[in-house]
Amino acid sequence: MQHIAIFGASGAIGKAFCDCLAIAYPNATIHAIARKPPAFSHPHIVPHQLDFDDELAIAAFIKAISSTQALDSVIVTIGLLHDSKLEAQHIAPEKSLRDITADQLHQYFHINAVLPMMIAKYALPALNKSSQSLFAVLSARVGSISDNRLGGWYGYRMAKASLHMGIKNLSIELQRKNPNAIIVALHPGTVDSELSRPFQKNVAEGKLFTPAFSAQSLLKVLHQLTPKDSGKIWAWDGKEIMP
Repeated sequence: MQHIAIFGASGAIGKAFCDCLAIAYPNATIHAIARKPPAFSHPHIVPHQLDFDDELAIAAFIKAISSTQALDSVIVTIGLLHDSKLEAQHIAPEKSLRDITADQLHQYFHINAVLPMMIAKYALPALNKSSQSLFAVLSARVGSISDNRLGGWYGYRMAKASLHMGIKNLSIELQRKNPNAIIVALHPGTVDSELSRPFQKNVAEGKLFTPAFSAQSLLKVLHQLTPKDSGKIWAWDGKEIMP
């Protein structure tokens, strides 16, 4: 029986992952973790409230859910590009150097890079070591340095690029500690969600995905990966994104 944890389950993609996994693994236990978790109709999706800023709470929570059964899959969907709270503070992705502020950079790095690594700190030791296991984090193509042609969005791009380095480091460390583990970053495409809504007008026709389509596509990609694919960035269409 699969034992799965989804961090960020209140977001559009996180919730879609929970729903899709419940269909793919009807007997699995799926932990849906969020600051304010939504309700789920599937009996095997278990909502949990967790303060992601509290490291001790993260450690205690992961220890509790993995005490009787190791985790087979951990997917982190936490991310920040824009939200109503930031808008109220007149904060949005930077268009140029003059828009950069220290507070905004700290916010981008904290949510997009620091929090996933703090979850990894406690989730990776709890992964199944007797069979193939997974730790995946949602990222974005704009975090690729080699793919950057437009500039702008300093904080978001920098934080996601930092996350990619963290994923690579984790994959190297897990080669020694748990060679059956797959550690990857995922690009979901542009998804119709609160995160992308202010920026959807420039999305090409047919390239704005529903959360369900994105989650289903990423799950298909994940099912095809092996530990040899660890440390890389994978897009929703199965193509590798170079750092």
